[in-house]
Amino acid sequence: MASQAAVSFSGNVKKALAGLRRINLEGLRWRVFDAKGQVLGRLASQISTVVQGKDKPTYAPNRDDGDMCIVLNAKDVCVTGRKLTDKFYRWHTGYVGHLKERSLKDQLAKDPTEVIRKAVLRMLPRNKLRDDRDRKLRIFADGEHPFGDRPLEQYIMPPRRVREMRPRAKRALIRAQKKAELQQQSANETRKGKRKEVKADLSS
Repeated sequence: MASQAAVSFSGNVKKALAGLRRINLEGLRWRVFDAKGQVLGRLASQISTVVQGKDKPTYAPNRDDGDMCIVLNAKDVCVTGRKLTDKFYRWHTGYVGHLKERSLKDQLAKDPTEVIRKAVLRMLPRNKLRDDRDRKLRIFADGEHPFGDRPLEQYIMPPRRVREMRPRAKRALIRAQKKAELQQQSANETRKGKRKEVKADLSS
């Protein structure tokens, strides 16, 4: 098992280092994103902003001034709602009737790095700069990466603003809680009554 893990990690290292020679790394920052516990869409929007260089005052849509982005712990990314079972990735093999699909849950189990890559690439403009920006994106399923000799900068995600519950849903939740409390109280009272009856029978 250990040898298999070492082989897979070495393969991931080769894949991660591939294509770096085609990127002009001079003056680029190495930003590290930790996907653990982060919502997929919010994380992808921040990564796409950094890859395009939109966080810089020198941004221009016709230049590729984005920084290198290293994403760790891709297997621990989160989604909201029912997207794990209701979101599907579809592709066609080219044969008649061969439309394939895979749910987000199955894709996370098969290759979690592809989930983040697709989310980021679909937020980028479809032009000639897209491939270069894709090369600047390095995603790893775990927390290990081969770029320890680079000047890495941890990217701090902005705080997530959770929307307040709608009034109707809030009232329904309060009613359900009160109903559960009343049922618990009635159950406790019936237990006490049965205990008193048992004590009376024993004393008589």
